[in-house]
Amino acid sequence: MITMEKPFRPCWRHHRTLRAAPKTTIYRVADRLHEGRRVDVPCHQIVAIVSAWLAELGAHSPLVEDLERAVHVGDWPAVYAIGEYLSVDVTVAA
Repeated sequence: MITMEKPFRPCWRHHRTLRAAPKTTIYRVADRLHEGRRVDVPCHQIVAIVSAWLAELGAHSPLVEDLERAVHVGDWPAVYAIGEYLSVDVTVAA
């Protein structure tokens, strides 16, 4: 005897939702000592950029890492204060 089973139908109890990838914030880093020199970078590249600019002047500062950490956590008063010492401006790029 042949029995007819119900056709397979997937049961979607958990609907799939499309989630956007987390948006990476881009920051504009501007060199105060060289007019017009600015770059738009993600937070993790701030150290490399500012260190390269300082190296051109024959300088090195551990404050560069502090600047990146302050940007990462959103401590803008610290970002502005450290930026004064390093002669850079950091803002969120539009």
